[in-house]
Amino acid sequence: MNKRRIGDKYEEIAAGYLLSKGYRIVKRNYRTPYGEIDILAEKDVAWIFCEIKFRSTENCGSPLEAVDRRKQRRLSRAALYFYASHGYAEDVPCRFDVIAIDGSGGICHVENAFEFQI
Repeated sequence: MNKRRIGDKYEEIAAGYLLSKGYRIVKRNYRTPYGEIDILAEKDVAWIFCEIKFRSTENCGSPLEAVDRRKQRRLSRAALYFYASHGYAEDVPCRFDVIAIDGSGGICHVENAFEFQI
């Protein structure tokens, strides 16, 4: 199975998880000039920008460690692009979540995983 198909599989699992928690999935794989947002969701009048990470083992680190400062900056810029291209003011609340899925299928959802990065 190639990386894209593996990613799609675990993004589908994450989307199902979010739906079960009352989130509304707005867009998946939202592409911007600054990178892709895996899942764009809404909950409690806030935009939720979700990064989904899967690791079958922790040989290369945990899924959460994979969302480093560089990735955080890229996601922040993609979110800013989303706001600008859809006419949202900067005071519309948002947050950055990371959903980590491990090889056994365990899900770890970290809300507000990081602050906006420039």
